[in-house]
Amino acid sequence: NYARLLADPVFHQALGNTFKLAFLIVPTVTAITLALALALNRATRGAAIFRGIFFSSSVLSVTIVTLIWRFILTPDAGLIAELMQGAGFQPIPFLSDPDLVIPALAMATVWWSLGLPLMLFLAGLQQIPGDVYEAAALDGANRWTTFWRITLPALRRTVLLVVMLQTAAHLQIFGQAQLLTAGGPNGASRPIVLFIYEAAFGRWELGYAVAAAEVLFLLVLAITLLQYWTVTRREGVA
Repeated sequence: NYARLLADPVFHQALGNTFKLAFLIVPTVTAITLALALALNRATRGAAIFRGIFFSSSVLSVTIVTLIWRFILTPDAGLIAELMQGAGFQPIPFLSDPDLVIPALAMATVWWSLGLPLMLFLAGLQQIPGDVYEAAALDGANRWTTFWRITLPALRRTVLLVVMLQTAAHLQIFGQAQLLTAGGPNGASRPIVLFIYEAAFGRWELGYAVAAAEVLFLLVLAITLLQYWTVTRREGVA
């Protein structure tokens, strides 16, 4: 089974799709949620409302998320298609174009994944003593210097946690690809977990599916350990 996986172009394509999705999703989610946390780290009613709004997407099931984004992305009657047609442009086939389907899945997943990282970053920001910022202000530090020299180093472990959790989660992406595109067109959006599902429950090749699952487990383990080692090594050098 492992030798067959090494020679299977469908598995290679699924592996590449998985890494493409993770590469698009993880840095985007990390950057957006960090920026939102910095903007919403205020004890005001408006900030609390917006925190609730951004967190609300994460409590939805994957079925609801895919229904929402199917309504947005469908080229014949979707929201984006209607807006483009109203502006005199041709609708974009997000879910049927091999070059656009991965970014479309990534966009839907980013929207769905904002809640937990946002809360983690807010919790990390609230642990930073206010005296440090007051001292930086007295020294004449601007916002960028304060962020780069104080906030980001204080959030280093939170950033590592967010990146590790998001990487492990999105290397196992499944529901969005199955419900939005069924892995199409021509396998352009089939991730590893969907490949495993099709092998196990579509063709009943259980041994082959288990071998692919073992490969996925080792990949997730290796990548998360590499991320942890890289960050902790830099802290040790610093």
